Amino acid sequence: MTGIRRTAATPTDGRATALSALWRAALALLLLCGIGLLPWLSRTDPARTVLKARAADRDPTSEALDAIRRELDLDAGPLHLLGQWLGGLAHGDAGTSWLSGTAVAPMVAQALGFSLLLMAGALTVAVATAGAVCARTLWLGARRRPLPRGAGSGGALLAALPEFLIATVLAAVIGVRLGWLPAVGWYGWPWLPLPALALGLPVGAALGRILDDVLPGAFAEPWVRAAAARGIPARRIARQALRRAVPGVLPNLGLFVVGFTGGAVAVEQVFDIPGLGRLTLQAALAQDLPVLQTGTLVLIVFATAAGGLARLAARLLLGPALRDGELPTLHRPSGPPARALPLLYGAVLLAVIALGALRDPMALDTTARLDGPSWQHPFGTDALGRDLLARVGHGALTTLALALAVSACALAVGLLLGMVPRLAGGLVETANAVPPVLAGLLVAGTAGAGPYTPALAVAAVAWAPLAAHTAALLNQERAATHLAATRALGAGRRHLLRRHLLPAVLPPVTRHALLRLPAVALALASLGFLGLGAQPPSPEWGRLLAENHPYAERAPWAVLTPAAALALLGVVAVTSAGGVRWPGRRARRPAALD
Repeated sequence: MTGIRRTAATPTDGRATALSALWRAALALLLLCGIGLLPWLSRTDPARTVLKARAADRDPTSEALDAIRRELDLDAGPLHLLGQWLGGLAHGDAGTSWLSGTAVAPMVAQALGFSLLLMAGALTVAVATAGAVCARTLWLGARRRPLPRGAGSGGALLAALPEFLIATVLAAVIGVRLGWLPAVGWYGWPWLPLPALALGLPVGAALGRILDDVLPGAFAEPWVRAAAARGIPARRIARQALRRAVPGVLPNLGLFVVGFTGGAVAVEQVFDIPGLGRLTLQAALAQDLPVLQTGTLVLIVFATAAGGLARLAARLLLGPALRDGELPTLHRPSGPPARALPLLYGAVLLAVIALGALRDPMALDTTARLDGPSWQHPFGTDALGRDLLARVGHGALTTLALALAVSACALAVGLLLGMVPRLAGGLVETANAVPPVLAGLLVAGTAGAGPYTPALAVAAVAWAPLAAHTAALLNQERAATHLAATRALGAGRRHLLRRHLLPAVLPPVTRHALLRLPAVALALASLGFLGLGAQPPSPEWGRLLAENHPYAERAPWAVLTPAAALALLGVVAVTSAGGVRWPGRRARRPAALD
């Protein structure tokens, strides 16, 4: 039984495309208006902020502040400034920077060029890493051998590592100690590999884990058995399985491409790269509105183009079967749950937390500053002589509780919006164009700074990848042949949603959310330097990474301890997503189908 074939575009399709374009334009305009009102929403004096950014040692006298207000025409109000910027933009003039007084358009264009080059290198690394993560599944599935049920630990471990930690290690070891590649600066191709590796490795591991989660369903489809029976080489079978599974990953790849371009702030800071992410961050902190608005607009346009290309590539890969509703369902085959490896990881994490909770995280010992691991301090000490094991143990509750709450909220919002792809498309692209720091400033400006401001800021953007993943899977599931048969038997929308769509979408998206759990914890910590996140002397894990990062080369254990805790958290979350089986207990075999 087949679906309804559409051979030509209809007026309804054109109307939907026009409405989608208007929806995206309205969202972009709303975001730009919010950025234009940012100084007034946050109840700060933009003249004082600009003066401090121009000359930090200059006294903010009334005469100096009045001179800046007259220079920037701040007394005219935010609406006048926003209208002036939009009017100039219509004529190709993005204004001048409030800090340097130079034209914004050439400045943003130059930064964008650097970021696009970095994005290309990071994308190459990410694709290669994703291929390495799912290589075992491809090799086994193409040869009709049993596939492992549990998720691999290596990919989850690499995906959980912070980008700035990888960047610091690469710069210190490969760039400084070994001298194989230049460590700092941006003067040509030799400066590209290290930042590209720092960005591409964790993202590629995350993409590889998502793809590795879909591939078993592709290898379980009937065409694989038929191809193997005809003697088709395993390499061709693996290539066709990739073609079947990749469309569900492409929307997230598009989001990562935008993140490489505008969200690589930490890596750009470590390697001193004058990219777009670093430029927009500096503009956000200094409230340089023309630069911030122009950089955000460029990211929105880039995100829209990347999303459109990802959707087009998915349609081309799936071919007419997507249009005609003749896709086989892409469900992961049932099987015994993973063995007790998740229990082992979880026991190690709980043991570390329990042992640390028995110690004092605030006890100072200035004679033991940055001491290495010993019997007295198993994980060493930080720059103030505090025991790292104690701080990791006491910071676990705050870190885990807040990260789990934000991840659960992001999962719920991502599923709800992903079920409405036409509504979610523009929202996903707009939210992905907003770095977490800018989101934190916007949330703090509208809701006020408080203990829950970081959670609101991260949750405001963390749902976007999950919604994109949901929409991609839903698009394929709606084109499945069994769904057309179920409709023909009289099933309604509620039955289809409850019995077919949600069971197909919920498990992989939930595993995706668990994979992102350490990243959520790091995003919460990244807002600390804005005064929005955990503040010293809080032992929150992200805060431990931030305050010990300057000592990474001198005392690597100070950074590796919280990073290892976050990585172990990611491994526990991902490996336990497929279920746990106690050692020695036989798994029930799935019932045979008649």
